[in-house]
Amino acid sequence: MQIQTPDWVKHAVFYQIFPDRFARSKQPRKRLLQNFLWEEWHEIPTLQGYKGGDLWGVMEQLDYLQDLGINAIYFTPIFQSASNHRYHTHDYYQVDPMLGGNPAFKELLDAAHERNIKVVLDGVFNHASRGFFFFHDILENGPYSPWLNWFKIEGWPLSAYNGEFPANYVGWDGNRALPVFNHDNSEVREYIMEIAEYWIKFGIDGWRLDVPFEIKTPGFWQEFRERVKAINPEAYIVGEVWLDAREWLDGTQFDGVMNYLFAGPTIAFTAGDRVDIQQVEGRSYHPYPPLFAKEYGEKIQYLLELYPWEIQLTQLNLLASHDTARLLSIAGGDQASVELATLLLLTFPGAPSIYYGDEVGLPGRLDPDSRRGFPMEKQWEIDVLNYHKYLIALRQKYPALRTGLYHALFAEGTAYVFARILDGEELIVAVNVGTEPVNVSFDTPNLTSHPDKVIYGRGEILWNLEGETNQLELTIPSRTGLILSEEGARG
Repeated sequence: MQIQTPDWVKHAVFYQIFPDRFARSKQPRKRLLQNFLWEEWHEIPTLQGYKGGDLWGVMEQLDYLQDLGINAIYFTPIFQSASNHRYHTHDYYQVDPMLGGNPAFKELLDAAHERNIKVVLDGVFNHASRGFFFFHDILENGPYSPWLNWFKIEGWPLSAYNGEFPANYVGWDGNRALPVFNHDNSEVREYIMEIAEYWIKFGIDGWRLDVPFEIKTPGFWQEFRERVKAINPEAYIVGEVWLDAREWLDGTQFDGVMNYLFAGPTIAFTAGDRVDIQQVEGRSYHPYPPLFAKEYGEKIQYLLELYPWEIQLTQLNLLASHDTARLLSIAGGDQASVELATLLLLTFPGAPSIYYGDEVGLPGRLDPDSRRGFPMEKQWEIDVLNYHKYLIALRQKYPALRTGLYHALFAEGTAYVFARILDGEELIVAVNVGTEPVNVSFDTPNLTSHPDKVIYGRGEILWNLEGETNQLELTIPSRTGLILSEEGARG
C-alpha cells in the first residue's frame, strides 16, 4: 500500500498554543465576563485558575507568529469545558464562550488562512466530562437515562463528586471527572465521527488526537481517517502516542504522532547531566541518562528506521509541550542546551513544533507551571527569539532541511554531524555538546559537494580533497553547533 500524507505538513513549522495563557484580546469586543477578575497573568498559574486568554487575542498576535516564521498552529482543546485546559469537554460543537465562542474561532480561522497559516485542533474523544449533557442526564435520571450505554456504568448509585464512595463508572486514569466513552456503542462511534467531520467542514486543517491508544475498538481510527480524508484529503491526523507508534502509523490511521521518541534522546544529548530529574521522572519519555554522540546517533537511526519515510516527514517533532516541563527548566536554566536542541529540532525530518513562549525563553516546571502566561516583551530573551527566527527562516529557505534525506556523518564523544540532502542541495549540521572545543575529521561518502559556508553558528572548516579523498575537518567550539551550505547555494 502506498502511504499518503498531507504535503503541507512536510513544510510546516507548528506553534502550540494553550489558549487560556497565550494572549488576552486588547480590543473592545462583545464578550462574556467583561469585568471578570482573572488570575494575574504573570503570576505562577494554579491548577484551576483562569487567566483569560482568548481566540481574539491569538488573532491579534498573528503578525507576531508570521514574523517568527510560523505557518501552522496546534491548539490544545478549545471546546466548552469546566477547566482551564479544556480536556473536560462539555460540548464538542461549541467553542468555549470564554475564548469567544464559535464566532471568534471562525474569525481567527479565516484570518489565519488568509496568511496561509493552518489550524489543527485537539480532539478529546476518549472521554468527556461530568458536565457533558449525555452523562449529566445519567446523573439526573440514573438507570432511566437513555444514554446509559454511552458510558461504562458499573453499578449504582453513581458517585460523581464524593470521593468517599466508588464512582461506579469508568473514568480516564481513574479520574471520576472524565467518564470514558463506550466506543463499542455504534451511536457513540457515529457521534464522534460526525464531530470530526463537522469541524473539518468548518475549515480546520486537521486533528491532534488525545490519548488515542486508549480507544481499543477495532476499526475506529481507520474509519476516522476515511471520513476526515473524504472531506479534506490534505487534513492532518496526528496522535498523542509517546512511544513506538508503528501500530497507528501503517498508513490507514494517523499521518504522524507527537514525536517524543525524538524529544527524549535529543534532550538527553544536549542537556546531559544538567537535566533536572524531578522534571522528567515518571513521564513516558526519557530525557535521561545523559547520552554521548554515538548513543544519540544510534537512537536517531533507530527512530528514522521505525516508520516509512512518508510518515517521518509528517511527524510532529517537539522538545516540550503542555504535558511536560519546559526544556529550559528541564535543563536547569542552561541556555546552550536549549539552543543546541532547537538546532537539532529545526534540522530534523518532520514538522517542528514550538511550544508557545519557548522562543522567548519562558521557563516552567511541571504542570501547572509549564502553562504560564506568555511573557511581556520586556521579559523576552531576545537572543533566543532571534535564533528561533533565524533557524526557522533557514528551514524555509532550504528544501533539504525539510524533505531531504538524513545521513549521519560522524558521532563520537560530544560531536554529532549529519547531512541533509535533496536534489543536489547538501547541508551539513554539526553540534558539540561538550564543555571543550572539539576537532573532528571524517569522510563524506554521501556527499557530492563540499559545503563550506557557515550559515549558522561558528566553527572552522577544512576540506581535504586530495585524490579520491573527500574528508572534512571541523573545529567546533564548546556547547555550540553550526550549519554549512555550499558556497553559491541558496544561502
